[in-house]
Amino acid sequence: MKKVLIDTNIYSFAMKGDVDVVNALRKMDVIGFSAISIGELFSGFKGGNRESKNREELNLFLDSPRVVVHAIDEGTADFYASILNNLRIAGTPIPTNDIWIAAIAFQYGYQLFSKDNHFKSIPGLVQLRQS
Repeated sequence: MKKVLIDTNIYSFAMKGDVDVVNALRKMDVIGFSAISIGELFSGFKGGNRESKNREELNLFLDSPRVVVHAIDEGTADFYASILNNLRIAGTPIPTNDIWIAAIAFQYGYQLFSKDNHFKSIPGLVQLRQS
């Protein structure tokens, strides 16, 4: 089964019609999405003039039977703590929200799909390579 956790930026690229991103997502059986990404999107929607329309589009996406939304729980927090500690030791900080997203990828065994290069700083995180 092909499954991937998408970062917030992948959702944004897909909604803008990025052909490579859309094609990669079409090949997935399961598309994981985090509550963290939903929060980031809501924040962006509030800063624009299409909040209602953007929320409708997001709800349609989230209603897809292939999309699984993951909340934060104690297990996620444990992965988060390990990732953060390893990044501190290595001296390679990344944004906090992205650490939470990576924690969900580890917790549920997803490949991560993102256009952010800083995820490469997280040892053991498997990332989807676009072809």
